[in-house]
Amino acid sequence: MRRLCAVLVALAAVAAAGKLNPVTTLPDETPVPYSEDVERPETTTLPGTDGFIVGTVDTVGGSTYDWLANGPVYRMLCNSDCFGVHVLWMFSASNQTTHPDRNMRYNFYDYGNESWNWIDPDFMQSGVNVFTDRCGYGNLSVEWGADIATATCHFGSGALTPRLARDLATGAGIFEYCPGPANWLWPPHAVGLNDWYHVSLMDDPGRQSIWYARCSTWCDWETPVQVATPTFPTQNICASVVSEKVAIAWVVDATSGADPGYYQVSTDGGTSWGSPTQLPYPDAYGGDTLTSFHIASMFPYYDRTDRLHIAACVMPYVDGTGYVIPADIWHWCPDNTPNWTRIRRAECNPLNLAAAVGYNAIYACRPSMGEDLHGGLFVTWEEFDSSNVEPGPPERLRADIFYAQDNGDNGQSWMPAVKITDRNTTTKRFPSSIGYIADRDSFYVTYIIDQQAGFFVQGEGSATNNPVVVHKVPLQTGIKHEEQLPHAARLAVAPNPAVGRAWVDYALPRDCRVKLAVYDLAGRPVALVEEGHRAAGRHHAVWRAQGLSPGVYVAKLTAGDEVLTRKLILTE
Repeated sequence: MRRLCAVLVALAAVAAAGKLNPVTTLPDETPVPYSEDVERPETTTLPGTDGFIVGTVDTVGGSTYDWLANGPVYRMLCNSDCFGVHVLWMFSASNQTTHPDRNMRYNFYDYGNESWNWIDPDFMQSGVNVFTDRCGYGNLSVEWGADIATATCHFGSGALTPRLARDLATGAGIFEYCPGPANWLWPPHAVGLNDWYHVSLMDDPGRQSIWYARCSTWCDWETPVQVATPTFPTQNICASVVSEKVAIAWVVDATSGADPGYYQVSTDGGTSWGSPTQLPYPDAYGGDTLTSFHIASMFPYYDRTDRLHIAACVMPYVDGTGYVIPADIWHWCPDNTPNWTRIRRAECNPLNLAAAVGYNAIYACRPSMGEDLHGGLFVTWEEFDSSNVEPGPPERLRADIFYAQDNGDNGQSWMPAVKITDRNTTTKRFPSSIGYIADRDSFYVTYIIDQQAGFFVQGEGSATNNPVVVHKVPLQTGIKHEEQLPHAARLAVAPNPAVGRAWVDYALPRDCRVKLAVYDLAGRPVALVEEGHRAAGRHHAVWRAQGLSPGVYVAKLTAGDEVLTRKLILTE
């Protein structure tokens, strides 16, 4: 038997066909290669902290539904430049195993008011339900042209159906709905260029293949097309906001041997697709130990320069068995040499592993990825503590949240991992990074603080009221991240050509008054993007061009006595 632990419990109308867990090493088993002398990345903390980063932790809601993802974590946190931060989670306040009130719940941080829109003294009441029917297992994106939140879920009894939702205004929390075709479930989505909705689905009731569907016009679902047959809901999807590229990544539950990972790319907005491409295994382990992708792996991401990245977690595979330690977090980018870079090795001596990690997990897993204003990458994941045990029954290890950021080199090297949560009697699970954040000092991650390490949804322990938080984490400063003031003002516009909107970056050598505006070729102003006093350094703005005709425009920056212009092409 390839794996030795219990099959994933099937619950209600959304249960998966079970994926068997990898095992831990026991004293009388063939040991996974381990050495006290093994070279592994250092774990660090920031100066002035007591083993974890204090940062700012906002409780934005709660849920008794403590099983937020079968496989990889989906995007649950998004930024709208100049407006605020959107967050989504799977909600229930019920202590019934059927969770009749299950829904996707939403909250919004308004940059103008510097507050969350729906906060109640009882955190279980915070946020607003997105959908009107019992539903779940969706995710969050943003319709970039209007800066409004979009969400998915699957719902129904019998034939499950995906459903899209979009907010009527930025942060309003009033949604309109678009039901999809019947017999599909687990529908993560991404909104890309042109505000097209890209959805990755699994067939129902077979639940053995990945499909892709698109809405290039709101609520006009196109016929799903098959992508792959993985036999488990491990699929994840991303879309570029500067081109028409879309990517789906997944792990195949192999009947024998290590589990392989795949990705598939469309360069024309989902109209056509290339062939599935198997990812090479990272060179994680040596000797007779194979490297296997884990089902909580595969978080794909397109950055603002249109490069594809994948964050993955892997485990050792020895003599027909997968093991939870040592577990690795890796980053892959086809533009890098080598393509794979290890971010983190998480391990302990197997004899010191005091309990099991539980369902569909390894010692470090569920990575997610985003980037900062400078194009620096960051990855977050959940990682277990070998001696922090929930008494049970059953006994389970508790987890904390870690992150790492690169050295400003497109993920070719990474700073030491940082634990951002405190070791206590709770377990922190299912972290999701913000996709892009213009804050030069911090990034954001959302996760659930489960009061019991055993999942109530999986029949372990009792129902608990579990806070859902958004954690604002200060970025570390590395040599390549140190900002040098320019000798003269600089202006850059991307993408170019643009559809609907463009990002405008400018840098100032000194504090001064600026005016950033866009003109047509006749010299007539069409938009005032920014105006006022700005500090020296790099700045970021957004030009929203909805309602303007396609053509050539000019972005003009007046910074003190310097004037810079850049031509920009607006297309349909």
